[in-house]
Amino acid sequence: MAYFLSKLVVLGGLAGFAASQASVTVDVGTKYQQIDGFGFSQAFGRAKEFQDAPASTQKKALDYLFNTTTGAGFSIIRNRVGSGGRGDSILPNSPGSPSGKPSYTWDEDDRGQFWFTKQAASYGVKTIIADAWSAPGFMKTSGSESRPGYLCGTTGHSCSSGDWRQAYADFLIQYVKYYNQAGFNVTHLGFLNEPDFAPSYSQMQISSNAQEAISFIPTLSKTAAAAGVDVVLTCCDAMGWQMQSTYTTALVKAGSTQYLGVITGHSYSSDARTHLSQTDLPKWNTEGGPGDGNGNAFVSTWYGRGANEEGFTWANKIAVAMVNAQLSAYLFWEGFEIRQTQSGSHLVDATDGTNPKPSGIFWAFAMWSRHIRPGARRVAATGSPNGVITGAFLNTDGSVVVVFTNTGTGTQSVKTSFAGVSSAGSAEAWLTNQGNTFASTAAKMDGAAATVSIPGRSVVTLKMTGA
Repeated sequence: MAYFLSKLVVLGGLAGFAASQASVTVDVGTKYQQIDGFGFSQAFGRAKEFQDAPASTQKKALDYLFNTTTGAGFSIIRNRVGSGGRGDSILPNSPGSPSGKPSYTWDEDDRGQFWFTKQAASYGVKTIIADAWSAPGFMKTSGSESRPGYLCGTTGHSCSSGDWRQAYADFLIQYVKYYNQAGFNVTHLGFLNEPDFAPSYSQMQISSNAQEAISFIPTLSKTAAAAGVDVVLTCCDAMGWQMQSTYTTALVKAGSTQYLGVITGHSYSSDARTHLSQTDLPKWNTEGGPGDGNGNAFVSTWYGRGANEEGFTWANKIAVAMVNAQLSAYLFWEGFEIRQTQSGSHLVDATDGTNPKPSGIFWAFAMWSRHIRPGARRVAATGSPNGVITGAFLNTDGSVVVVFTNTGTGTQSVKTSFAGVSSAGSAEAWLTNQGNTFASTAAKMDGAAATVSIPGRSVVTLKMTGA
């Protein structure tokens, strides 16, 4: 196997290893879901705020977010397809009827998202998901993109203005084409955002049986094919994974998953904890944040009282989602903001207006995203000690990454061996807990096994590579 060599490397001292030791066996021959990556959004003008920041502020924040050596190495960005309520739609005016000729406009700005996409691409980001929160208001039963309503013409929703399904599909594909024509290929496209929620901003609903999505998805698929646009369609970005499970069951029953490439959900009303086994399609958490209505602050705290805005809270969420729910991607809400310390729903903030600093949640993501790269496969890991969630991953370059999340309060010593391998290459390990952020920590090598010490309420990432 290319990723193992008969060389022993000991990194750091052995002080701090616990007396009792648990064993984990990684079997790289037993593979589970592919990992598509980790990411975030800069929607609703946050990309423009980023673009308008001083150059030095931009660079530092971008390095935090995308640098694979010193930052988190995020590999997915999620752009919002504007629907008109904020002057951000490529179709600001109704063509008069579904069959009318649309007058699309493209300002090569997209509220800063076009600039931001260029920056992400310069760091090697290749996965771009475009999500629409709503169709333009004139296509909906409510006549407004910011009032609850359904897409006209979908099952159960006729409108005097006609059936707008084809026009909405054309609108979405045109948005994708604008980016593609500029050399930034939109890889994934979603047409809904939290359709089980009725906020005061851009929104569009579907019923619990997903009948509206079921009646629209084939139109969108055919429109993309006819336009020669190669894009993966996603659905349905429910508020939580419990509701997304209901939607997924309906989509599978209707045969709609034949047109889709990814099942998407959010982690607000319920976290991704168990696998949605109704379909083999990849599952992505495309949005999450500590938005529980309690005014969560932006903090660098890893663990204090177990609050929703703390890093370790999210370390546990990510571990459960990637291992137990078998997600292929996990995206937080937003990446960078300026002086938004009363909101914990972003990863990096320039609290003084110029000097970006990461949150504890940022480091929770970095422990996964920096070394588990797009195209990796989760592989079998058996024998994890009590209270430690263990996820093992085989990268396309042959390196093996094992992430240990210790939910207990005591230190655990874990010896990781590899099935069918007698000797290994080199090992590195990093620790994040209260007091350490991605700090190098000892990895004791013994043949094909590596032993690491995992403090309570911490994450340790172990990486095994060949020479």
